[in-house]
Amino acid sequence: MNKAAAAALRTKPLDVVPYVDLQRYLGTWYEIATIPQSFQAGCVGVTAEYSLRKNGDIQVVNTCLQETLDGKVRKARGKARVVDRTTNAKLKVSFFWPFRGAYWVIGLDADYKWAIVGHPSRKYLWILSRSPQMDEALYGKLLSLIANKGYDLAKIRKTLQPVPEDTAL
Repeated sequence: MNKAAAAALRTKPLDVVPYVDLQRYLGTWYEIATIPQSFQAGCVGVTAEYSLRKNGDIQVVNTCLQETLDGKVRKARGKARVVDRTTNAKLKVSFFWPFRGAYWVIGLDADYKWAIVGHPSRKYLWILSRSPQMDEALYGKLLSLIANKGYDLAKIRKTLQPVPEDTAL
């Protein structure tokens, strides 16, 4: 993609998926890749756990290991609220009051095996998976989808995750 086409995509409003079934979205997600942010500095083995709160909001618990897969555990607890009930794909997440950030589901597997979460500014991005490892062909496909949504792929970094024992050599 040439620079002019990429720049045009970045000025286009960011599209979200048509619909998110929140019950299917709940549970544990592994961060496969991200655009690094200061609040995640040194994090590896990152997971996000989503559960339903009594008031209908979503409880968010982000967990990471500091620097190595044997590192100190860090947790951040927050809550998310759906702001677009038509799609359930646009949420606001808050880890400390009164600050809220946009959490938009911009890509989602039909079987909820992977998700791509972004921000309308395109400064934030997470590729999430239900398992800690992702097939390279699928990862490449998701990067193409992300590029077509106007993201700068040079900013994306893979997140170190443990290799499940049944796939280790």
